Amino acid sequence: MKKLFTSVLIGLAVLSSTACKHPGKEAETLTEVVPENKDETSKDIFTDSYGDKIEVTINHTKGTATVHLEGKTYDLKKSEALPDYTASNEEYQYSNIKGNITLLKKNVDMVLFHAKSETKGSGSAKMASY
Repeated sequence: MKKLFTSVLIGLAVLSSTACKHPGKEAETLTEVVPENKDETSKDIFTDSYGDKIEVTINHTKGTATVHLEGKTYDLKKSEALPDYTASNEEYQYSNIKGNITLLKKNVDMVLFHAKSETKGSGSAKMASY
């Protein structure tokens, strides 16, 4: 009798637990349309002779440059009057002129970073002799 009673209790417990579950509302899934970033950007990392690295992200669409050096970020605007790619703000100036990368603090004329970029395909030119 005790086994029957326990079996009936367990059966009722299982039935009541499954019977009490109502199908709830399905969660609505929102799909947010993320606009594509149509900005034309380029990202370069340069290393100077001391091993310091500078990371430069240039947004050609907006005409801006973001420079990361030693944990600091510099937001600069492209200067059309200066040659090649030059960007600056009130305090700093970044330039990449013919592979010479320079970041300087303008008001004290202090160079914070300078490196000569290696040009691609600058391997030794050998002439064939016949």
